[in-house]
Amino acid sequence: MKQRRHSISLITLYRTLFCLLFSPCLIASGSLLSHGTFKMIKKLKYIIYTRPFICFLYYFIRLYTATFRLKIENEKSWQSMLNGNQPVILVTWHQQFFSAIRHFKKYARYNPGLMISRSRDGDLISAVARRSGWRTPRGSSSRGGKEAMAEMITHLNTHGFGAHILDGPTGPMGKVKPGIIKMALQTNALLVPFFIDSHQAWFFNSWDHFMIPKPFAKVRLRFLDPIHVYEEKNEDFEVLRERLETLMLPGLHP
Repeated sequence: MKQRRHSISLITLYRTLFCLLFSPCLIASGSLLSHGTFKMIKKLKYIIYTRPFICFLYYFIRLYTATFRLKIENEKSWQSMLNGNQPVILVTWHQQFFSAIRHFKKYARYNPGLMISRSRDGDLISAVARRSGWRTPRGSSSRGGKEAMAEMITHLNTHGFGAHILDGPTGPMGKVKPGIIKMALQTNALLVPFFIDSHQAWFFNSWDHFMIPKPFAKVRLRFLDPIHVYEEKNEDFEVLRERLETLMLPGLHP
């Protein structure tokens, strides 16, 4: 699917959302990126982490992503295995998870799990994920990672389903962290890569080039066939990580 890219910064996105939601007249007057709008957003920053805003954010994301003309590919291949009590972990890049949020609520019946960092941004993501029916062990390589990994492995051994962001929460972009290999080996879970592409999307000027399709854009959610991770005799752990990274990189938007 051919993509039309529009690169924007995080600050620009905050200003755009503020104007779209609260002040359409600024758009009409051509002052969308004005310095005054930026100052207003800085003053309102404290609202972002409150419960009312998180509730609003959840429903805004669901409403926004409902406009996507979503096409799903190869979903049944792994669902049949999951329904047969085979543990499954969906894996993707940090760049692309936004577009899957609405659709992934449909997986709540499987009691899914997702590791999320203990950062302030992680608080927002975790709250949205929990409202979507996902359990969220909190931790990352910089804080609480060991405990979160143990909780996630226990969850997978109990419920058999989860997802993992391979290069999150802070990158580097396109670098698979080793935790997913440990997770797969200790739960005997199949890894199912998925990718998002769109004919028209915004890309942040962030470490991951975070992607948000434009309203009413055609969006494709594409699952690859399941991968069984297992250690060959005398095979190095790093070889498994590099093998997964090589498989995933073609689906990353540069």
